[in-house]
Formats: sequence, structure tokens, C-alpha cells
Amino acid sequence: MKTQDPSRSTPRLPAAERRQATLGAAAEVFAQHGYYGATTDRIAREAGISQAYVVRMFGSKEQLFLAVMGQSLELILDGFRKALAAPDGEGSTMDRLGAAYVMLAEQRGVHLPLMHAFAMGSDPVIGPAARGGFLQLLKFLLEEAELSPAEADDFIARGMLINTLMGLRMEMAADPAGSQLADRVLKGSRSAGPETAR
Repeated sequence: MKTQDPSRSTPRLPAAERRQATLGAAAEVFAQHGYYGATTDRIAREAGISQAYVVRMFGSKEQLFLAVMGQSLELILDGFRKALAAPDGEGSTMDRLGAAYVMLAEQRGVHLPLMHAFAMGSDPVIGPAARGGFLQLLKFLLEEAELSPAEADDFIARGMLINTLMGLRMEMAADPAGSQLADRVLKGSRSAGPETAR
């Protein structure tokens, strides 16, 4: 984690670039600490800016979290669309989507913030946004990727298993059963994708 002192001089970035950099820092902090463990101060330190500037840009931690959710969804859908549109794409639709999913899983700030959001279904603000995002992904799989409902269910279930193992850092488990599961799913998924790594 970055430990930049916000008081030190840093190169001035255009507002759009600073906002994007702050979103990236926030995604990492939310991925690591969850919504409740993250603070705007911790995010500001990660981004190398002041807490007041974070609040000025986004208004509140809640609004920042919603912006991170939106960015994660955009990155996933963009990665899926590129994988399907690639002229030299090999394998089935499931294979190509799986490879794109796993590539994004290498960045902790993409899938894990969404997992934290999905666990907050009862929150009056984050819950509806998380449900909307999940449905957006489901509709993409059914309508744009043209997967069958059973294929979409399997793809999502496999992706959630990958996310859960990443969030738990299961490869660090002392019990061989846990570390072996992580080995089978995570290492196998890096070469095969969520659906085909069985």
C-alpha cells in the first residue's frame, strides 16, 4: 500500500486524471478493507491527496463506493465486449468470457469491491445499486453474449467462487483442503477461465 504523505508536493494532474487515480486508489482500499473498514482518510493516503479533496470530489464515502462499483462494472463489461469482438478470439464464448474475467481478477480492485457491495443487499442505498449492477451483468450474459440461462448461472457461480477464494486469500490456508481448493480453482482458472476450470 502506498504511504505517500499528502503534504508533500506531487505533480498536478488534470481534474479528470486525479479523479480516475482516486477511484483506482479507492478500489484497492475497498477491496482490501471492505466498505466499513475503508475510510476516506485511508483512501486519501493511498491516492496521495488530502481527505478534504476526496470529500470535495465525491461528497461522501458512500458516493465514492458507488462510483467504484460503477467503474468495476464498466471494466468487466468492457473486458467482456472486447473478448467477444476480438477477431482472433479462440474458443467458445464461455472460454473467451472466462479468460477476460480471470484477467480482470488479477486486479484486486475490480471484482472484490463488487463482492463487498453484493453483501450489502439490505443497505438502502448500496443494496439497490448492487442489485442493479448484478442484473446488468446477468443481462449482458443472456442478451449480448447469448448464453443460455444455465450457462449464465454456471458462469456466475464459478466467478463468485473465484472471487470468494481471492477475498479469503485461501491460498494462505493452513489446512491443505483449503489451499488445494485454491490451487485447483485459482491456478486452473488463470489458464482456463471461470467456466472451463473444473
